[in-house]
Amino acid sequence: MLYHLFHWLNNGGYRFPGSRLFDFITFRILMGVLLSLLITTFYGKKLIKLLKKKQISESIREEGLAGEESKRGTPTMGGIIIILAIIIPTLLLADLTKVYVQLMLISTVWLGIIGFIDDYLKLKGKRNAQQKGEAYKKGAKDGLAGWFKILGQVGLGITVGATLYFNSEVKTWREYVGKIPPTDSTVFPKQVNGKTKYFTETKTPLTTIPFVKNHEFNYSKLLPASWRKYTWVLYILIVIFIITAVSNGANLTDGLDGLATGTSAIIGSLLGILAYASGNLVFADYLNIMYIPDLGELSIFIAAMIGACIGFLWYNSYPAQIFMGDTGSLTLGGIIASLAIIVHKELLLPIFCGVFFVETLSVMMQIGYFKYTRKRYGVGRRVFLKAPLHHHFQVKGYHEVKIVTRFWIVTVLLVILSIVTLKLR
Repeated sequence: MLYHLFHWLNNGGYRFPGSRLFDFITFRILMGVLLSLLITTFYGKKLIKLLKKKQISESIREEGLAGEESKRGTPTMGGIIIILAIIIPTLLLADLTKVYVQLMLISTVWLGIIGFIDDYLKLKGKRNAQQKGEAYKKGAKDGLAGWFKILGQVGLGITVGATLYFNSEVKTWREYVGKIPPTDSTVFPKQVNGKTKYFTETKTPLTTIPFVKNHEFNYSKLLPASWRKYTWVLYILIVIFIITAVSNGANLTDGLDGLATGTSAIIGSLLGILAYASGNLVFADYLNIMYIPDLGELSIFIAAMIGACIGFLWYNSYPAQIFMGDTGSLTLGGIIASLAIIVHKELLLPIFCGVFFVETLSVMMQIGYFKYTRKRYGVGRRVFLKAPLHHHFQVKGYHEVKIVTRFWIVTVLLVILSIVTLKLR
C-alpha cells in the first residue's frame, strides 16, 4: 500500500524526500526483511504472553524423549505471528497488482486458516478432556480430520495450478533461435548487456530440469499428441501433489525447537535468489534461465517470509518459548511449494527441500515396514528407532540443539548445490 501511495503521489507531481526509493525493488526487499523481523521480535513476546494467559499450550505426547517434559505447557499457534509478519510487509511494500503476489497472499491465508482450525480443534479436545477430569492423550484423531487437511491442500493446488496455467499475466520469455532479423511478428528485440537479443513470449507449462544442458521441459510432452489439449489437467494434478507433499513434509519436520523455522528460512533465501534472478532480464540471460516478467515483485514476499522465520526463531530456538503449530508449519510448507512452482524450479524441490523429503520418507518407511513385518511375521519391526528421522537421532542420544544445527547445515549444503545447478549442466 505504501508502494502504491508513493507511486500515485510521485506520478501526480508530489515529491517527498526519499519517496523515489520505493521505485527500487532492492530497497523494498530490504525493508520487507526488516519490517517482518520487527513484527515477529516485538509482537512475538506479546503473543507469547497472550497465549499463556489464554492457556493455549502444546500437548506433549509421552514418548520418553529427552527434554520432553520441559516442553509441556509451551504456547503453540505461534504461526499466527509468522503469517502476519509475511502479509503486512507484502501489503505495504509490494505491487499488489501483480498476479504472483496476489497468488502467494491467497496461499498464505488459505493454509494458515487450515492450520489454525487444526490447532484450535486440538486445543478444544484438550480442554474437553480436562473438564471431564480425564487424562488428555495426544493422538492421531486430534485436530482436523486427515482427509479435510488433504482437501484443503488439494483446493489450494487447484487454485495455484489453474491460475498459473490460465491467467494471461503468467508467461515466460524464451530466446529466439532462428533467422535474424526475424520475420515472425511474435518475436521482439530487447537490449541485454549491450547486445540486441530476440525473444518470444510463451504460456506453455515449462519447468527446469537440473543438471541437464537443454534444461527446459514442457509438461505437455508427457502426454500423447492427441491428449495434449488436456495438459492443464496433468499440470494441476502435479501442482496438487507438490503442495500436499511439501506442506506435510514441513509439518512433520516441525518436531524440534527451531528445526522447521530455520530450515524454512534457509530454503526461503534460495527461492528469493531464484525469484529475483528470474524476474531480472539481465541476470536471467547471464544464468541462462527463463525470464519471467513481473516475478521480481515476489522477492518482497519472500524477503518478508525470511524475516518472519528468523524473527520467530528468536523465541522458537532451544529452549523454545513458543511453537508455531500447524498454523505455521503447514503454511510455510505450502508457501515453499507454491514458490518453487511459480519460479519453475519444482524439480529442484527434492534437493533443496531434502530435509523435508527425508523426514517424510522416514515416516513412510517406518509405517510401511512395520505393517509389512507385522503381517508376515506377526510382530511389527521398525527401520528407525523412532520416526520422523529427527526423533531417531534423539533416541540415539544426540542433543536436540546438535540435531537441529546439523539439519540446518545439511540444508545450507543442499541450497548451495541447487544454486550450482543453474550453471552446472
